[in-house]
Amino acid sequence: MLETLKNAWKVEDLRKKIIFTLLMIVVFRLGAAIPVPFLNKAAIQEQLAGSGLGIMEFLNMLTGQGLQNPSIFSMSIYPYITASIIIQLLTIAIPYLEDLSKQGEEGKKKIALFTKIGAVIIGFIQAIATTQAFFSTGIVAQGPLQNIVLLTTLVAGTMVLVWLGELITERGVGNGISFIILIGIISGLPAIAIQWFNQMRAGVLSPIKVLFFVLVAIAITAWVVMIAEGQRRIPVQYAKRVVGRKMYGGQATHLPIKVNMSGVMPVIFASSLLTVPQILSLFITNEGAKNFINNYFTLNGTVGVWLYSILQILLIILFAYFYTAIQFNTVEYAKNLQQQGGFIPGIRPGRPTGEYLQRVSNRITFIGAISLAILATLPLILSLVFKLNVRFGGTSILIVVGVIIETVKQMEAQLTMRHYKGFLR
Repeated sequence: MLETLKNAWKVEDLRKKIIFTLLMIVVFRLGAAIPVPFLNKAAIQEQLAGSGLGIMEFLNMLTGQGLQNPSIFSMSIYPYITASIIIQLLTIAIPYLEDLSKQGEEGKKKIALFTKIGAVIIGFIQAIATTQAFFSTGIVAQGPLQNIVLLTTLVAGTMVLVWLGELITERGVGNGISFIILIGIISGLPAIAIQWFNQMRAGVLSPIKVLFFVLVAIAITAWVVMIAEGQRRIPVQYAKRVVGRKMYGGQATHLPIKVNMSGVMPVIFASSLLTVPQILSLFITNEGAKNFINNYFTLNGTVGVWLYSILQILLIILFAYFYTAIQFNTVEYAKNLQQQGGFIPGIRPGRPTGEYLQRVSNRITFIGAISLAILATLPLILSLVFKLNVRFGGTSILIVVGVIIETVKQMEAQLTMRHYKGFLR
């Protein structure tokens, strides 16, 4: 990775892209310091400190400390991500959207427009929920106009981040949306490091525990890289065919099936679903019902820790199969392979090929899903066992490592294309 960055910096075009990306990151962090109008920051921090819900730390980490330090970017880009997921699912169910997805650039532009409209709608809903659930004691807005300004500011901040993400994708390196999520997550690392250092100086925290947790985090990172790069290569042979006076086909290749085809999406889906009971508890006034949710559906109760972990593992496995089925349609792939004159040695073309690919995909997905579940849950359990205040858990490591790997791959691809001289020989 370091060698790739070094080589990319030597190329003028890539160096400009890297500098542009860094400047956009600076703009993002500067915007995270701009306060939201009609909010009392001190009152909000006091409310969050006394809430005792694990959902606060999770959402605060994802939004780049957006709850702890309310800013115009407090909601980050998650309304846009939610809209993207919904549009992606609707593309399968609605023929009109499915046709748009097959119309090239023009179709992609229309789908992107629908996604942004959905992001604005979801953004207003999330802004209302965020202000009422997390910022309720800090709202100083009076009258409908000031409340509208407050909500509009939060939604506008989200759309500005979407714009910055698109600029990074077009003029910078890597995926801009993923980069913003990455920076939001790692922005909380210095505060965690300072907190651990102060606790070790005070004798409250053992350095051995911190060292052990760091080693576990390194091992998890290596595991994430192995899962991200792992794949099953299925051999594919293309039959020879004569077109005019030329013969085509006859070559052998392979179909790579990734171990973790769904990426980090199952973890995000599972974590988001598990936060619903905790968010609902913020609106419940009955103390009995609120204590029940805190004891059994949050990380604060003894039973809740294990129930939360078990549910997270099951949901990650479920969503891994669901998302893989959306991305890899074995029936359609087998059909296209047959039309192109390709076949898997020892497997009949058509339906048998689809069934074979489905069996392989199910086995590979199970390995990837179990790995995702363990990676997402293990840091959480270790932080509770060693009594470490760790918001940078398995979900964060998966996202950070995945974004870095994808960015480095894009830079390597651009370097390869730039230095490729095969067409000149």
